[in-house]
Amino acid sequence: MEYNPPPLFKQGASARARMLLFAFLAVALLMADARLHALSVLRQGVGILLYPLQATALLPRDVFFGTTDYFTSLSALKEENRRIRQREVQNAQQLQQTRQLMAENAHLRELLGASERVQRRSVLAEILYDARDPFSRKVIIDRGARHGLEAGLPVIDEAGVVGQVTRTLPFSAEVTLLTDKDHPIPVQVVRSGVRGVAYGLGRTGELELRFMAANADIVKGDVLTTSGIDGVYPAGLAVATVTSVSTKTSDMFARILCAPAAGMSRHRQLLVLLGAPKAASDVPASSPPLPQEHAQPQDPTQPQQPAQPPAQAQPAPAQPAQPAVPAPGQAPAAAPITTPTPTPRETAP
Repeated sequence: MEYNPPPLFKQGASARARMLLFAFLAVALLMADARLHALSVLRQGVGILLYPLQATALLPRDVFFGTTDYFTSLSALKEENRRIRQREVQNAQQLQQTRQLMAENAHLRELLGASERVQRRSVLAEILYDARDPFSRKVIIDRGARHGLEAGLPVIDEAGVVGQVTRTLPFSAEVTLLTDKDHPIPVQVVRSGVRGVAYGLGRTGELELRFMAANADIVKGDVLTTSGIDGVYPAGLAVATVTSVSTKTSDMFARILCAPAAGMSRHRQLLVLLGAPKAASDVPASSPPLPQEHAQPQDPTQPQQPAQPPAQAQPAPAQPAQPAVPAPGQAPAAAPITTPTPTPRETAP
């Protein structure tokens, strides 16, 4: 007689079979997302659906920070105001010198026919929270594809480069910081002009300038800026300051550590540089008048060039003396040669 357990104790497939099924399903989804990008649309939809829940979950934190900022002590505000005034007085002279240098630079660019560098448009963003991966240095900001952001845009603050946008959602985006171990950035030493590539070490507040020769002209205290050769970061943005340079006779490369110029973990507001420039009409406007200016000074030089042939005509009488020497060999043609000799000399110049 066949024995069947009651319906209450029927459990279906075994736990091992279900584990294998879900493991195979997870691996298949990972492969489809990594190779075929088949889940990008699904990720966008999930991001849209979860954005209200995310904003609601962050509401208590925002209320706490707002209350803390509101009840900031008056003495701290006075101290900060005093420091800002001192810094303003110190930077007044540098600002005047910078304006003068900018005017001279613009004038030199007009003379040389070089187009003036245009500034990019920017979007102000605020850091929401850090990424979930503890082995990476990434943050999530409150601006996304709806605000014009896309992967590859540089992110800065008031001190220097912070990182780069690596993933965008409709209402948020992921920013990889410079200190991430998988984030390189081309740099240039301001003092010596040496170019290199800085890499993150996965630790906050530290970068490494790799593959630099042991005799490279880099010393402690040098300032590193973006070189602009990668086409991502504009040239001239502050990146880091060299903190230590160690070389060994047995090593081919020097070990150079740097401190980032930007406040990686001190600020919440960031600036995302967009790809479109503010004004593109300045470049063609400066180029056309320059060739005209160069063409005008060439006109007075042209009448002076024909004035030089008389100076070259002076050796003409000296050369007839030479035909007098070969004249015995050219006796049959001596009569026709004597008459046209001045004409080719005049037409030659």
